[in-house]
Amino acid sequence: MGMFPTVRMRRLRRENVRELFREARLRVEDLIVPIFVDETTRERKEIKSMPGYYRLPLDLVLSEVEECVNLGLKSFILFGIPKKKDEMGSEAFKDDGIVQKAVRAIKENFPKAVVITDVCLCEYTTYGHCGLVRGGEVLNDETLEILGKIAVSHARAGADIVAPSGMMDGVV
Repeated sequence: MGMFPTVRMRRLRRENVRELFREARLRVEDLIVPIFVDETTRERKEIKSMPGYYRLPLDLVLSEVEECVNLGLKSFILFGIPKKKDEMGSEAFKDDGIVQKAVRAIKENFPKAVVITDVCLCEYTTYGHCGLVRGGEVLNDETLEILGKIAVSHARAGADIVAPSGMMDGVV
């Protein structure tokens, strides 16, 4: 009896049983589509570093969302690319900012869509950093104030989830 296996994996060799016991199940409804809303373009532009993904002007966002919804995708994360950049990233928290406009348009036309927004400054500052920089120093606490303003403006526009991606201490 010592040669008889104590662990019998034969039950896991049948497809229907493996499906029952698998730890993860990925469905189309679980996926989140990234949308890069770009104020600097009037056409769909491929992102070279991300083949198959595009920067879209605001007027093409709804057709992109509609195509995705028709495929069963219902969740979207928005990344904004503003026309104007400054030292404070002030376009990021304006009520009429590119992300805020996109959120309102999506929620108005697709109320069941889950809209997530990226909360970061890198696309909105002239120097492209996640935080405010002055004299070569990252101003962590001042950045937190701005990130808070961005999150509130996205929520007011109708975002279901705000997703802080800026690498600042104390952001969450």
